[in-house]
Amino acid sequence: MPNSQYEKLARGALLEITTDAAIGALVGEQVEGDGIVSVLFASALPGYPGWNWTVSVAHVEGEEPTILEAELMPAEGALLSPDWVPWSERLAEYKAAQAAAEAADAENATADEAADDDDDLEDDEDDDDEDDDAFGSAVLHGGDLDGVDIDASDDESDDDEDDDDIDDDDIDEDEDDDDDDDDLDGDSDDDEPDDDYDTGAFRGGDHEGVSVDDLDESDEDD
Repeated sequence: MPNSQYEKLARGALLEITTDAAIGALVGEQVEGDGIVSVLFASALPGYPGWNWTVSVAHVEGEEPTILEAELMPAEGALLSPDWVPWSERLAEYKAAQAAAEAADAENATADEAADDDDDLEDDEDDDDEDDDAFGSAVLHGGDLDGVDIDASDDESDDDEDDDDIDDDDIDEDEDDDDDDDDLDGDSDDDEPDDDYDTGAFRGGDHEGVSVDDLDESDEDD
């Protein structure tokens, strides 16, 4: 167990600046030279593990030893605070860290957008496949609407118009045939007066089936 002739003197000096409970066991003493000796005590102060109380004692031959100073010093392996860094350097480090965080956020956002675009593209492709299955065709012409081929619709419309034109022509021909039949009926009506008078023709001057010449002869006889 270490001992020192200055232990009692050094502990008394520490009690002037701290409590007895904060002073641990004697660690030893170190000769500094020129009659100066450092007396070391373990620190029992909360928050300072591995630290030592150090009391410097001056002893000149022929004189009583005296206290030079007392302080708390870190020992090997003591818990230390980080080195002091100027504010300008700390600010620069802070700005660099912020810029790196923003770049990482932007990169993550870009990756998320790319993933969303891929999902949307896959959804569109699935929808296209469903449309192709529904209409039975994988490709539609430009201008087609709701899966209906406009070119096919135009062809069907043209066919309907041609059918309408043919029907109109048939109707016109039927009407012409009816007119011809009416003309023939009119000619038959012209033959009826000939049958009534039992003659095919009258001479000029005849009237209502009576020969004008016969009338003239009757007048002469009278």
